[in-house]
Amino acid sequence: MSFDWSGKVVFITGASSGIGRALGLELARRGAKIGLLARRAEVLSTLVAEIESAGGTAIALAADVREADAVQRAADELRERFGKIDYLIANAGISVAKHATEISAQEASDVIAVNMTGATNAVAAVLPQMLLRGSGQLVAISSLSAYRGLPRSYPYSGTKAGLSALFESLRVDLQGTGIDVTIIHPGFVKTPMLAARTKSKPFLMELDDATRRIVQAIEMRRRSVAFPWQLAMIVRALMFAPDFVYDRLAARISVRE
Repeated sequence: MSFDWSGKVVFITGASSGIGRALGLELARRGAKIGLLARRAEVLSTLVAEIESAGGTAIALAADVREADAVQRAADELRERFGKIDYLIANAGISVAKHATEISAQEASDVIAVNMTGATNAVAAVLPQMLLRGSGQLVAISSLSAYRGLPRSYPYSGTKAGLSALFESLRVDLQGTGIDVTIIHPGFVKTPMLAARTKSKPFLMELDDATRRIVQAIEMRRRSVAFPWQLAMIVRALMFAPDFVYDRLAARISVRE
């Protein structure tokens, strides 16, 4: 039996491009009402128009995920418009693909603020009302880089590892409340974030394929999912490699340049 998204309300952060944008389009096509949060109001307005022209329903919520009050106001506006929020998809994320010695404190702080603080702000904006209703689902778009620290990925790997652990803690705490937690660990997906990178991107996935896998995981209320399976298997195996072995192998990886 196919999942019925009609009447469901979905709050997506980082919705102006990449995976967030694709999820907004796909879930609206399936009948959900979408709240699209990102900083670029004009881009969101264009996306809302695209969704509405296809018969879907969405509203633009221009806000910076780093600002807790702004995210709270956006969630309140979405609930005022549609009465509830059934799903949070914490997707907002940025990256700095540089050697650790080249990254400034400000660049590192920006990645941490968006990837970790932004997700925390989004959860805080929706969780109390979900608890009152006794239903809901929190979804984190993490990364396979959460499993082990990759070269040229400080602080991206660190924030994705933190994001996965954050949502895992939520999943444990929220058992029995009616609220499910799903953590998504994609590999390389064709998005604007990867467009400028010229080095190898093994098992690169098309955005549409990744979007379908994410939606399926949400529908099945999976606790955690990692894809593509080939890269996920390699990364998980490396979790058991001794540190001195991993360090030598990882030093040769150049996928983040």
